[in-house]
Order: sequence, then C-alpha cells, then structure tokens
Amino acid sequence: MVKMHNDVKSGSISRRTLLKSGALTAAAVAFGHAGRAFAKKPASIPQVRLRNGVMMPTLGFGTYSLRGDLCAESVSDAIAAGYRLIDTAKVYANEEAVGAGIKKSGIDRKSLFVTSKIWVEDSGYEPAKRAFQTTLDKLQLEYLDLYLIHRPRGDVQGSWRAMEELNAAGRIKAIGVSNFDPSQLATIAAAETKPAINQVEMHPFLQDTGELTSRHRSDMQWEAWAPFAEGRNGLFTNPVLQQVATKHGKTVAQVVLRWHHQRGVIVIPRSSNPGHRRENLAIFDFKLDAKDMQNIAALDQNRSQFPEWT
Repeated sequence: MVKMHNDVKSGSISRRTLLKSGALTAAAVAFGHAGRAFAKKPASIPQVRLRNGVMMPTLGFGTYSLRGDLCAESVSDAIAAGYRLIDTAKVYANEEAVGAGIKKSGIDRKSLFVTSKIWVEDSGYEPAKRAFQTTLDKLQLEYLDLYLIHRPRGDVQGSWRAMEELNAAGRIKAIGVSNFDPSQLATIAAAETKPAINQVEMHPFLQDTGELTSRHRSDMQWEAWAPFAEGRNGLFTNPVLQQVATKHGKTVAQVVLRWHHQRGVIVIPRSSNPGHRRENLAIFDFKLDAKDMQNIAALDQNRSQFPEWT
C-alpha cells in the first residue's frame, strides 16, 4: 500500500484519536472490555499454503508510514510480540529501518516471512533486478519470502520475467502483485509462474466478495492493505462493529481482523503503538457467527476509501 493522507480525515477516526478524545464511553464500546482485549502471550498465528507450496502467516505487521528509529523499534517489538510476517516496500522509504529492526530482534531469519515491493519507476526486466538487489541490501537479507509488483504500471511483463528468474534461483520464495484488477492480472496470465498473492485495499466498506470467489477458483491468495480502512468512514465507531465487539468482549479492531481471517484474507495491520500491536494478535480465541458475518457484510459500500490512491 502507498497513500498520502493524514491519520484523520473527514468522517474518519483512528484508534489513537478515539483514545485521546476523552470520549471514554465511546472508547469503551469501540474497544470492548479492556480486561480481555490483549493476549497474555503471543498467539500462534495460523499459516496459509500459497499456490507454490510456500507457507505464509495469515496475520502480519505492516510498516507503511513508519520511518527511522520508530520503524526499527516497531519492527523489533512486533517480532517480540509474535509477528513473523513483516511487510514493506521501496516506496515506503523504510527498508533500511525495517532491516535494522529485524536485526535488532535477534530472531532466526528462517522464522520470518519478509515482503517488499517493486515501485513503478523500476518496472522492466533490468530495472526490476537492480531494484530487487537494492531492496535486499537495505534490508540486510539474502532473500525475500515474497516480492510484489506494487502497481500495474510500466513494463509489467518485463518486471514479472525478472521476478520469475529470481524466484527460480531461490532469491525470492514467492512472487505476486498488488492493486491489480482482473484485466491487469490478465496481462501476465500467460506467464509460466502465476501470482501467489494480490495485495489490495479490502475492509468492511470495500469487501470485494466477487474477487474472493475468483481467488478461490484461481488459487491466488488475497491480502488486505488498510484492513481497518485507516479508520476512515468512522470504522472504529461504527455501531454495527461496536455491537459485534461488545458481544464477544473484543475490540472493533479485533473484530475486523477476525472478519478478514474468517474470509480467508491475509492482513497486515500497522501500528506504532505497542499495545495495539498486541491487541491485533488476539483474534484467534473467538469466532464470529453467521449473524455477525451477515451484519458486517451489510456494511459493504463497494467503494474505495482512498480516492487519492485509486
């Protein structure tokens, strides 16, 4: 994901803003029962098998907009909390900090699943190979677990050919795309290696149910950036989501992540708040019932919350 926006937009509210607002009653409803909101121990995160057999965690840590020491500290702490999937991109301008956070964590590299993405300016066969090596150098890694074409622009076929070769050489475990619609996916449909992932905007206000059905037919996994819609459209104070959260003694954030999980979508929520990072992990000890899923399905507006991105 890449977007240019402030934390709070018209009609939106973030968890941080809600907590700072002094609206204690609203916060209590939005975030559920605080006593049960956080996992005492890092949860065991389920994994999904990608189409090429690579195993990928279904819940990870996103790093968009995190920079410098804050990014490095956040990544290191996320790993300590139990995250194993770490998502970054060239255009986030934080690959060096992400690499520093991984190094600081002291974790065995084999225990992590690291994703980065090629930006538009590096599209094409040779530029893609150079960009990949630069990403590895900044991350201080010898390979990536997943590499994505960030946007369907430029010489997509050339980039994909380079990524296929890097994948075959073992320097990338799996390759995929981001923000591709069906017509754009068709541009690489004839490639020998099919995309393992399509990382797209997905949240209760843009559910892409049809795309998920297509994914099940094609064995391509879907991954949600902005799984909370960055708090836009009042997600954290939405009455339906608050009601479901109260019912389960969970937070709105946990309900939304659980909703994604039950739909088979990988999620990469980002937070600079250590408490929120741990809260986001505590979604595997409850289950939304059919009525919950139906009520959340009714929130779909089939409209992006990020017009500046789309």
